[in-house]
Amino acid sequence: MQFKALDIPDVYLITPRQFGDDRGYFMESFRANVFADATGVTTPFVQDNQSYSSQANTVRGLHYQSPPHAQGKLVRCPQGAVMDVAVDIRTGSKTFGQWVGALLTADNCHQLFVPAGFLHGFATLTPETYVHYKCTDYYAAECDGNVAWNDPDLAIDWGRVHGFDASQVVLSTKDARAPLMKDWNNPFT
Repeated sequence: MQFKALDIPDVYLITPRQFGDDRGYFMESFRANVFADATGVTTPFVQDNQSYSSQANTVRGLHYQSPPHAQGKLVRCPQGAVMDVAVDIRTGSKTFGQWVGALLTADNCHQLFVPAGFLHGFATLTPETYVHYKCTDYYAAECDGNVAWNDPDLAIDWGRVHGFDASQVVLSTKDARAPLMKDWNNPFT
């Protein structure tokens, strides 16, 4: 596996090694000791989640789970393609309010590690897209929250990869009502 630290410390783009032949390929998508050695993260993953989006331009996020059940996530896209985004909301962080993103596709097999203390979201670039992510804590409804995906202060460039059309965005009711960061009480203080 290759681990590339992105512009925000603690966020990694991970590329598993593929062993291919005329049938396709085999890869290890996760190995705890390799992950811990490369990232320093030894917190176990305790829950796996998968989402399915039937349409391109579906945005899920920007989501977080607050303490005491804050979640780190290891995200991959086994079918389709997404622009995956992490936003630092750790109070006191030098990169507070900054974002990084990565193109995750079934073809490139890239994964993004998003630590606890970050907003996370993705935009689907193709119909029939699946996203799978491992979490470091269990889902807790009382700790669930979100921030507006299109917050102008965050200035996330969702269209930096081809195929996303913000004028055609598909949102859940929850995400459509998400507050802007300036109107939000940060639970990571």
